[in-house]
Amino acid sequence: MPAVTLAEVPALAGRPLGHTDWREMTQERVDRFADVTEDHNYIHVDVERAKQSPFGGTIAHGYLTVSLLAPISQQLLEVTDATGVNYGMDRLRFPAPLPVGAEFRGAGEVTEVSEVKGGVQAKVLLTVEIQGSDRPALIADCLFRYYA
Repeated sequence: MPAVTLAEVPALAGRPLGHTDWREMTQERVDRFADVTEDHNYIHVDVERAKQSPFGGTIAHGYLTVSLLAPISQQLLEVTDATGVNYGMDRLRFPAPLPVGAEFRGAGEVTEVSEVKGGVQAKVLLTVEIQGSDRPALIADCLFRYYA
């Protein structure tokens, strides 16, 4: 998606934003997230034990996947003349685990745009897709506000 101005954001409603590049979910990234968040559940950090889990190996934390929405959204939608902030989410789901070693990418679509004091709010449906999987790792209705 090319960069847009604040005045052009309303015209994006109903339009797909495209996809990011594929990236690998690494065990190093999962381990670093576990350390920062103090969430060392074995399904994330114990490679050998996780092989015996229903997932067959380690998986990314759901909230690690959520944190990837920031760089994904910034890559898919750049508003050049405004300050953008995360306002929240209306809905968040994790339909499938994101296995360590899997390739993932982000996809987005602007579903709504509305005026707010000093700018606009965009509701963007963001999806974290897993290469070779029918189900995404994450689906979220994200709210972003852009202020002039």
